[in-house]
Amino acid sequence: MQFANAWTPPGPAMLFCPADRTERYQKALDRADVVILDLEDAVAPERRVAAREALVANPIDPDRTIVRINPAGTGDYRRDLTAVLDTNYRVVMQAKAEDVDSIIDTALQTVALIETPLGATRVNEIAAAVNCIGLMWGAEDLVAGLGGKSSRFGPGEERAGQYRDVARWVRSTVRIAAAAHQKFAVDSVHLDIDDVSGLVAEVRDAVALGYTATACIHPSQVEHIRAGYRPSDDEVLWARRVVDGSTEHAGGVFTLDGQMIDGPVLRQAEAVLTRAGASGDLPEHSA
Repeated sequence: MQFANAWTPPGPAMLFCPADRTERYQKALDRADVVILDLEDAVAPERRVAAREALVANPIDPDRTIVRINPAGTGDYRRDLTAVLDTNYRVVMQAKAEDVDSIIDTALQTVALIETPLGATRVNEIAAAVNCIGLMWGAEDLVAGLGGKSSRFGPGEERAGQYRDVARWVRSTVRIAAAAHQKFAVDSVHLDIDDVSGLVAEVRDAVALGYTATACIHPSQVEHIRAGYRPSDDEVLWARRVVDGSTEHAGGVFTLDGQMIDGPVLRQAEAVLTRAGASGDLPEHSA
């Protein structure tokens, strides 16, 4: 089911900001496409009352803001929702989402954060909730819930820096569930701020799989995310040629530069143009 006029991210870079750090609110908004004001993990338990008060007293653009609230069933959860209702924010991120009822209970447009083993096993049911407008996944709480110690291969291991297979499975499952229910999907944060090449590679992969956005924890990561989601001129040129060729061939199969172009390839080309915001000002191309 779909939420009427559901919010969608206005850009691909979503930056977390602790809700008790009001001096960072506007700076984060100036740097990123979306700010996730965090009432959960980024705020020490003894600071959460102050964080909620700060959230209410220091408004920023609600069209570019998500509020991450604590997991359902915790005392902070209800207090977080009460605080959000005193603001103009209309989108929340439900930490450690594990069932449909916890999503519906927010009565707000909700991004379900899948980061526990139980949430991962129920992701398709969660994605179907009418007020679930998108999904995100998280690796570290997931691995903690498994009793593990690391979501990624470490130094000296064959795939150092890359996600271990269970994390990759949840990442894939979340993406598929989001697509199956026509909800947007947000890729997880890259915690190693200095590992730019790793971030760039993950963003490239996220784009190839149709993720809408990637979350981040540091402003320096924003431009790498934006660059990764922005199609190159060559990609846009190819996509326009595919779309034009499909029109010329009345939607039938044809070849372009030796490649067979059919329905799935056409849809991929259309996705490139959508990401580029290509409504007219495109690179010149030859027939």
